[in-house]
Amino acid sequence: MLDDLDDLSDPRLIPARPDLADIRLRGRIAAAQYVVGEARRVVVPSAPLRRAPRFDAAVDTEAVMGDAVTLYEAEEGFAWVRLGHDGYVGYLAEAALGPVDPAPTHRVTALRTFLYPGPDLKLPATGYLTLGARLSVVGEAGGYLRLATGDHVFAGHCAALDRTDTDFAATAERLVGTPYLWGGRTSLGLDCSGLVQLCLDLAGIAAPRDADQQEGGLGAALPPGLDGLARGDLVFWRGHVGLMLDATRLIHANGFHMAVAVEPLRDAVARILEKSYGPVTSIRRLIPSAAT
Repeated sequence: MLDDLDDLSDPRLIPARPDLADIRLRGRIAAAQYVVGEARRVVVPSAPLRRAPRFDAAVDTEAVMGDAVTLYEAEEGFAWVRLGHDGYVGYLAEAALGPVDPAPTHRVTALRTFLYPGPDLKLPATGYLTLGARLSVVGEAGGYLRLATGDHVFAGHCAALDRTDTDFAATAERLVGTPYLWGGRTSLGLDCSGLVQLCLDLAGIAAPRDADQQEGGLGAALPPGLDGLARGDLVFWRGHVGLMLDATRLIHANGFHMAVAVEPLRDAVARILEKSYGPVTSIRRLIPSAAT
């Protein structure tokens, strides 16, 4: 869980408002009141993190089942929180939060799966979960995992948290066709950096949320140019990121296709430049390299 507040250069990650701030920021950022945040966990399939406590406010990202958060304030149905996995600060629906314990033990490895009231596929489903959701498993029966909530999920759609898929490009390939969704980070909808963050998370690699943060914090920069690329390399534009499947093909969630799509890198570069979004700003290779 991300709990470091040493770097105050990114306002997206700073739990401070003029009226309220994290107590660790006392003496560094002025606020009328300082509080010790309370540990909570997301208990719904997904919940949009908004910039303001209104249902019509802009969405910056999503929290998903099992995500740990720090709660600073709950008022009129909204909770002001900081997400544990990437530090994003914003407003979640208060109903999306529950106790931090028991801690997750498993994660969903299927693109999507259903929740049932018992270990029987013929029972009416009570909900759903998406790829990467974290679950607190307390038992198993008949090929189903029993969760701390009392729900059941098919065991074949889940794995222990310590099991990772190191080929994060393969995870991205599984998501081809997923609709583009600004702020999305589930298999129901993804934006460009949400795709990268989700795939790296399933590989056991912590990643920042947005493309500019990923460009500044992941891997090592390669020399300029589009030659010599390998599977797993990250290609960045201003406000956009994609993932190489091999030396020539890019996979990315994008607004042109309105989906996760695969295309020749050079085609994407030419189109993005033509639309005045600018040239490639860098290409970065994760260490150790994902190339084989």
